[in-house]
Amino acid sequence: MNTANFLAIDLGASSGRVVLGRWDGRCFALQELHRFANGPVTVLGHMYWDILRQWDEIKTGLAKYTAQVGEPLAGIAVDTWGVDFGLLDKNGRLLGNPYHYRDARTDGIPNLVHQRVPFSRMFQVTGIQFMQINTVYQLFSMVQTGEPQLAMADMMLMMPDIFHYWLTGRKVGEYTIASTSQMLDARSRQWATGLVAELGIPTAILPPLVSPGTILGDLRRDVMADAGFTRPVPVVATGSHDTANAVAAVPDLDAHSVYISSGTWSLMGVEIPEPIINEDALALNVTNEGGVANTIRLLKNIAGLWLLQESRRQWQREGYDYSWDDLMVQAAQAEPFRSLIDPDAADFLNPGNMPAAIRAYCRRTGQPEPETIGAVVRCCLESLALRYRAVLDGLERLTGRRLQKILIVGGGSQNRLLSQFAADACERPVIAGPVEATALGNLMMQAVATGHLDNITTGRQAIAASFPRQTFEPHPSPAWHEAAARFAHLTG
Repeated sequence: MNTANFLAIDLGASSGRVVLGRWDGRCFALQELHRFANGPVTVLGHMYWDILRQWDEIKTGLAKYTAQVGEPLAGIAVDTWGVDFGLLDKNGRLLGNPYHYRDARTDGIPNLVHQRVPFSRMFQVTGIQFMQINTVYQLFSMVQTGEPQLAMADMMLMMPDIFHYWLTGRKVGEYTIASTSQMLDARSRQWATGLVAELGIPTAILPPLVSPGTILGDLRRDVMADAGFTRPVPVVATGSHDTANAVAAVPDLDAHSVYISSGTWSLMGVEIPEPIINEDALALNVTNEGGVANTIRLLKNIAGLWLLQESRRQWQREGYDYSWDDLMVQAAQAEPFRSLIDPDAADFLNPGNMPAAIRAYCRRTGQPEPETIGAVVRCCLESLALRYRAVLDGLERLTGRRLQKILIVGGGSQNRLLSQFAADACERPVIAGPVEATALGNLMMQAVATGHLDNITTGRQAIAASFPRQTFEPHPSPAWHEAAARFAHLTG
């Protein structure tokens, strides 16, 4: 068959890129056409996304495709992080820059929400992990402050849905990204309008939903002209949530394996056909997010490499510009299990100076402060591995089955030290790769939607054949068991 070309527009919390995927009927090949920095912009004490620059960068990536490749294009799709959104007026115009999920406007908001809707009832409906960054809390903060944008809004669109609207002119909500809002009924897979209305959030702004793999329509003529396209290009709503795409791309994912989509966040979970919503799931604060192909992603959001990314930024500000390899060497040489942290503690949500926050946490919890750069990095990595162990135990209790292997995908799969620590802490083999799981899931879902691949199963097999992976065998030791007991006491 002829090679089919697809573009994945993958926006993460720290960077975005436009990736070309070539499908030759057997394997995928990737080429990054355009990469750009992404991050919050702070104005008058609030954090926003610079969405117009993101849009301009997307169009730059499309133009680079026509300039550098120029071949017919079989599809385009956008995916982003979860929970954030924009509001449109009745004419379809964006009412303002979307807020960043780390903005402080949701401080204290969850308690106010659950005075109206108790935790247990919200979980029974949505099945979603309670995090103050969730869309429902962001919107309720707007209700509380009488935000004019909310009063003027005709429709809410999640971040990838905004870009799909600007690409096609079609205003819809894709199911997987909608599920991150904590406003979707996990069983019916439709908006939980009754719950939303109880919070004073206008339900009329909620868009119609479409399933992952829906072809939304062709690229708008003005976008085609700006990018230099001369033929129609279909735009696909894949798993528009980046984690949904990453999980779609996990090779060999089965009922007895657990995945970790590893990046700024570590998303650790299993793929199941129906949500698990019960008292145990509520106590473990897991989430039932929408997956592709009628699946549910039962998972836990873990702080992930954010701890190291922010630490490295602080050291760069102080004049220590270490590479990631340098940091891993220093961590490997540091004393094991000297200090541990809870990666998900509120101390680390947006501390400004991450190493200082880590030292303060250790001091407050009666542990030695990590004094060197290597000690800080090792503290973060060992703590993440122990969090993986705790989450694995919980997932096994919820599913009632032993999960025999850990499949790590995404940028964090390149961190060999973390992969080995995860294998040792969890006493399971870890299979790491592919690195570009989010873009691959995006591209593979486009290939399925446009008929170039039969289904997700064959797509995962194709991804496995296209990219190398590495296995890390576990080396259990009493030291990890002792550390796990300390970690359990620390995290309560």
